[in-house]
Amino acid sequence: MKPEETIDHPIRWAWHRIARRYNTEATKHGGSMSIGYALLNIDPEGTPSTKLGPKMGMEPHSLTRTLRNMEEKGLVQRLPDGTDGRMMRIVLTAEGKRMRDVSKVAVIRFNELVQSSIPARDLHTFHAVMNKINELLDNDEHFK
Repeated sequence: MKPEETIDHPIRWAWHRIARRYNTEATKHGGSMSIGYALLNIDPEGTPSTKLGPKMGMEPHSLTRTLRNMEEKGLVQRLPDGTDGRMMRIVLTAEGKRMRDVSKVAVIRFNELVQSSIPARDLHTFHAVMNKINELLDNDEHFK
């Protein structure tokens, strides 16, 4: 089977190209795509550190490294949760909020480009197919 004939090849190919574009833009602002993605997934009031990984679909080790990098850059800080002292919240700093806005603009521009170039009906089908693929991946019974 040729790579072009598989389901995962066009997904992977497109994702690498998207990631490269986002990383190129993020580098101009001293960041990375991973940092931008994390900034966009942190709630304005902060996000519990235990909820951020699942929310982003990241492994704990990768998330820890990204958060440490973000702390070193002064984009986030870890604060004890107001109601549960055992839990830490990841909170954006002023610089983190500014970088979040930069990341948001990049994502909006990409989405506007795609939405203006691809009919809504096709995008609806794309989302439906991707949701179905994710459902299949969530069911380990399919891979035994």
